[in-house]
Amino acid sequence: MPSAAQTLLTLLVIFAVTYALRLAPFLALRRVRESPVVAYLGRTMPLGVMAVLVIYTLSAVDLTAAPHGLPEAAGILVTAGLHLWRRNAMLSIVAGTAAYMAALALL
Repeated sequence: MPSAAQTLLTLLVIFAVTYALRLAPFLALRRVRESPVVAYLGRTMPLGVMAVLVIYTLSAVDLTAAPHGLPEAAGILVTAGLHLWRRNAMLSIVAGTAAYMAALALL
């Protein structure tokens, strides 16, 4: 069984490595902040990531079995509609999730 000192040292090393790994992207970004590549990725990555997540999620939907993808469609429609209307990501994500869960419970 490790001693208290060994446990504390292990926790300190884990803390230091975790902190360094979380700090590294911010330090690296500071050097390339004005880069046109970073600006391009900042504009296009959010849409690309969301598209991949939607496609991945919908790939598992079985349209031949009940409820035929209706909860997923409700969630997507509410999320997209609210986001286009209000431009508030948090509102659209929470409301879309709630619509999906409600449709799942009702269907």
